Amino acid sequence: MEEVEVVIVGAGVIGLAIARALAQAGREVLILEAADAFGTQTSSRNSEVIHAGIYYPRGSLKARFCVAGREQLYEHCEMHGVPHQRCGKLIVATSEAQLLDLAKIRAAAQANGVELEMLTGAQARALEPALRCVGALHSPVTGIVDSHAYMLSLLGEAERHGATLVCDSPVTGARIEGDRVIVQIPNTNTELRARFLINCAGLDAPALVQRIEGFPAAHVPRAFFAKGNYFTLAGRSPFSRLVYPVPEPGGLGVHLTLDLAGRARFGPDVQWVQTRDYDVDPKRSERFYGAVRQYWPDLRDGALEPAYAGLRPKISGPGEPNADFRIDGPVTHGIASVINLFGIESPGLTASLAIAAHVVDLARLNVES
Repeated sequence: MEEVEVVIVGAGVIGLAIARALAQAGREVLILEAADAFGTQTSSRNSEVIHAGIYYPRGSLKARFCVAGREQLYEHCEMHGVPHQRCGKLIVATSEAQLLDLAKIRAAAQANGVELEMLTGAQARALEPALRCVGALHSPVTGIVDSHAYMLSLLGEAERHGATLVCDSPVTGARIEGDRVIVQIPNTNTELRARFLINCAGLDAPALVQRIEGFPAAHVPRAFFAKGNYFTLAGRSPFSRLVYPVPEPGGLGVHLTLDLAGRARFGPDVQWVQTRDYDVDPKRSERFYGAVRQYWPDLRDGALEPAYAGLRPKISGPGEPNADFRIDGPVTHGIASVINLFGIESPGLTASLAIAAHVVDLARLNVES
């Protein structure tokens, strides 16, 4: 049986960020990825937005790690040449009643240490002439990033410090033996004896824990999948900033984001699903047209084209308040060798470096205790 200090399951942006941080801290790190490449699921099927930290409850992990991780991410991108842009964002009210919502959003943002500028409709249109709104909040620190280039930079740094990525290696089970965990990899007919198993499996994180013999079932959350569909705009975008409506239950509404080439895309919406399906139904564009025309009335018929879809790895379901990130270490569940990350949806990309630093602290505290 081979010995390894840390096994990370999942090579999405969170797993790679943690691998980098642990390898830099001198840990022996092995990353196991079920797919044939890194970052093929949630990490590559999102809006690629660097979030400011506006919407999350004060003191929550989402708020703390988003605000801290945002500045760390910008610094990392600058240092490593990862394409990104601080393009800014407008959160728009399209009715007088929604101005109250903007005030609440601004207060929540201020509680998280994020300053937003309140704009009149005329001031917002001076920034974005195609916009229709009665008021807006301006977030100058919101941006966009090339998520693949970012993950590639994380992997490169992790490997330079000795970490190893092995793809096509699904973990089908594990068992607890004392203060170690035995990890089973059937593709290679291998068992690994690890000091730590760090579960960064995203959509599969709750299912993976259920396959660990000896892990207490009371600490396994229920998994929910919220599909987000995206449509791209045919032709040139009239906007230079991101445009978000007032949030809706389960998500942030059908918003307009930009890629680094200036092309516009719309989404994600919220579609609760039972199975994994990444097909985009062209008929869903009917709802998109209505939602987008609330703030961009000049959107022409036929301008939206199906793009891609992603799945949010949620641990709260329809009609429930959005759950916070769950990062469960030994103090939470009593198993010395396992750290689980559950419900790492948006703003996980933005928060990734801060999350990684927190996991390093959890591992360090457990070794020292």
